[in-house]
Amino acid sequence: MQFDDDAGLDASEVQDLRGSGGGGGGIGGRVALGGGGIGLVGLVIYFLISQFGGASLGSSSASSGLGLGNVGSGQQLESTTLAQKCHTGADANRDHDCAIVAIINSVQDYWSQEFARSGETYRKAPTRFFTGGVRTGCGSATSDTGPFYCPADSDVYIDLSFFDELKTRFGAQGGLFTEAYVLAHEYGHHVQNLTGTSKRGTGTGPTSGSVRLELQADCYAGVWANHASTTPTESGKPLVQNITQDDVASALDTASRIGDDYIQSKLGSGSVDSSSFTHGTSAQREKWFTTGFTSGQPARCNTFSTNNLG
Repeated sequence: MQFDDDAGLDASEVQDLRGSGGGGGGIGGRVALGGGGIGLVGLVIYFLISQFGGASLGSSSASSGLGLGNVGSGQQLESTTLAQKCHTGADANRDHDCAIVAIINSVQDYWSQEFARSGETYRKAPTRFFTGGVRTGCGSATSDTGPFYCPADSDVYIDLSFFDELKTRFGAQGGLFTEAYVLAHEYGHHVQNLTGTSKRGTGTGPTSGSVRLELQADCYAGVWANHASTTPTESGKPLVQNITQDDVASALDTASRIGDDYIQSKLGSGSVDSSSFTHGTSAQREKWFTTGFTSGQPARCNTFSTNNLG
């Protein structure tokens, strides 16, 4: 995955909370379970830790033993560093933080244009980088929650160390496009919030609204990937130059390792309890990302209208 050196970046779409004094400890489940937060794997992780005594997924939070410290609701650092260093695609090609900014710009520019084609208005939402713990409109969270979207404040939250956890604990291949898949999934939840679909994501079980919501977000991530190299940013040029078959393979590899069945069997008790499913199986997650990627059509992502989730 490469970016156009000359395409412009908008660092204002990312707010950097790292280093703002907050630690994190224990389970970051309040935001996922009680506050309406929607995460890539957060609900499953919380379930495993609370039910089976699994190890913390956030190494920094596990070692600190701290609460949320001085991270207050809405508190953020000035994101001057990102604004100073992330100007163009060339910066994204040489700096990881700038690459994340570029991905977020691309995802949001696609949805802005898709909404406009339907006569609707897409409201951009910031991604907030944090370390250890954070307070949100959906409650408190630590790195253990995984990346998540909070409907209450319409923000995406991520501790970037999660991408290391995907490789070290989940065994995923990793790579930049894996990170793009994760972020595009969370912005899929923002789309659901804007369209009113989020309220349908309730319950647990293999055909629950929660599973359907997560699989739709996977599909939306695939739709963006289909259009990424042809979606111009506000500067008039597509940020993403190309997405290779290896990129797609890395996303599918990640999807295969964050299904309910995989996490419960490999990282939990060793047995699978489908009644507790909230995100879908590995095969389903692969299927719905692929559906979005091959079709490029958001309308093909209506997981709520089918009896065949895969």
